[in-house]
Amino acid sequence: MPAHANRRRESARARRHQRLLPVALALTIGWPSLAAGQSTAPVSPGHVRLLRAGDVDTMAVGDPGVRIAYGADSLQFGVLRLPGVTGKARVPLVIVIHGGCWTSSFATISNTSPLADALPRHGVATWNVEYRRADHPGGGWPGTFLDVARATDYVRTLARHHPIDTTRVVVAGHSAGGHLALWLAARPGLPASSPLATASDRPLALRGVVSMGGIADLAEFAGRSRSGCSVGAVRLLGGEPAAFPERIAQGSPMAMLPLGVPSVHVAGDQDGIAPLAVREAFAAAATRAGDRATVERVDGGHFEVIAPSTTPGRRVVSLILERLGMAPVDARPPR
Repeated sequence: MPAHANRRRESARARRHQRLLPVALALTIGWPSLAAGQSTAPVSPGHVRLLRAGDVDTMAVGDPGVRIAYGADSLQFGVLRLPGVTGKARVPLVIVIHGGCWTSSFATISNTSPLADALPRHGVATWNVEYRRADHPGGGWPGTFLDVARATDYVRTLARHHPIDTTRVVVAGHSAGGHLALWLAARPGLPASSPLATASDRPLALRGVVSMGGIADLAEFAGRSRSGCSVGAVRLLGGEPAAFPERIAQGSPMAMLPLGVPSVHVAGDQDGIAPLAVREAFAAAATRAGDRATVERVDGGHFEVIAPSTTPGRRVVSLILERLGMAPVDARPPR
């Protein structure tokens, strides 16, 4: 066969390989998770796959932080990271709460470690919280709620040993952690008889909440389906919402309005866990109740918002800093 014919054949083979390479990569890494509320459609050539929980778990973290227990259970701990500070200056703090459908198999504290690691480079401390989920002994109702409440109030103890300003605290939660973050803001309004009020009679005051793909309405979310992440909400409550109206009244942010602090609700435009209509419904209800609540729509799916190397992740960092009265990330270089 002439040499020029061989070259044409090899060139055509190379072009076919280039066209098929994105599909091969997609098949290698798998499709986005149904539990994440993202599409399971095949990835077409040239299409950027949405991030999954495992992708964020493996992102580089520069500062491992210091692991500190806030309770006796092995899951009652947080990781504290501090910015570089000099003198006697005290710094604001962000409490970071991971998601995972309130279930241990979906996510752990590692899922929010990249975000908790990025924020101190902008002058704030982070307290990345682990907690018992609904399928852990002692988790669910009321243990999961009590864990995040105790971890939040433990900030006062942290401030005795570290330069933390307890008057400038924001809580940022992702997915199920967004629900818990919003609930933390609302818990001062719990009746004294509530089992969720036993964590503390003096809840730590918060400056605001950043809910990243968060679930603000447990009844709505639990009623979406009988599979996937919605089952986690049922397990958290101990049963169907209709069977436990008092638990919805004391555990769902939508039922506990007003929160009493400003909240921002941010999620990707392809996030099925926190669709725009549901976020807007909560923000509208919160505003009617007297709160300041805003909705932020960014590109991507459910996990881009907790990946600080992405554009949605950088926007989340800016929103957190703004809640603390600090300049957004794109207005000044990190420290």
